[in-house]
Amino acid sequence: MLLARHPPETVHMNTDTSPELAEEQPPTALPSPPPVIFDPGFSVPSDQQCAEYWARFAMLNNVAEHSKEVARIATFLAERAKKIGFEVDVATVRASALMHDIAKTYCIQHGGNHSQLGGAWTMDLTGNPAIASGVTHHVYWPFELDINKYFTPLAVIYADKRVNHTRVVSIKDRFEDLIQRYGIPLGLLDKIKITENQALDLEKLLCDTLEVDLNACDFDSGRLV
Repeated sequence: MLLARHPPETVHMNTDTSPELAEEQPPTALPSPPPVIFDPGFSVPSDQQCAEYWARFAMLNNVAEHSKEVARIATFLAERAKKIGFEVDVATVRASALMHDIAKTYCIQHGGNHSQLGGAWTMDLTGNPAIASGVTHHVYWPFELDINKYFTPLAVIYADKRVNHTRVVSIKDRFEDLIQRYGIPLGLLDKIKITENQALDLEKLLCDTLEVDLNACDFDSGRLV
């Protein structure tokens, strides 16, 4: 059973656990997982329910704001995909994006891999493997970039890579910041560049498939948490 935690005092912490970029690499030799598809038999938490989960695990305010921005972008991608004929459940993608950093505050304070722990927590909370997949793999996708099979996790990955803290930026700007703060001081330049290259490949794939210039979008889905 997951235990509730008391809300933290106001804390000013660096909430970017970018060294985890290195933990997800290199691409696995394991076969790709089965397609991540929407199953109406699984429930999908609403924005309010996701916010209640945030509170249960004492999510820091800036992590919550970051999650809202990531969800805004992921929702835009899902709505666009559905509009052009993809079998995408927008609510599932949005919930996965809202939950992607559910374990980040805990890992900032106590250590651990926030994507892996968050995926486990999300599965326990929601019982929905499609939502949990986007949480587990939002740092790096070690399998083939196939939007048809893996739209939910790939949408969450891309959305996360477009938000630096609480501000929407280009992938280039996002990774320049990571390189300056982590790549050079911690010797992670090569591994961060691998993740940047994947993000750029994913961006091109999404732009081509969804027929939209994602660098020219304001990602206004018209909904906020």
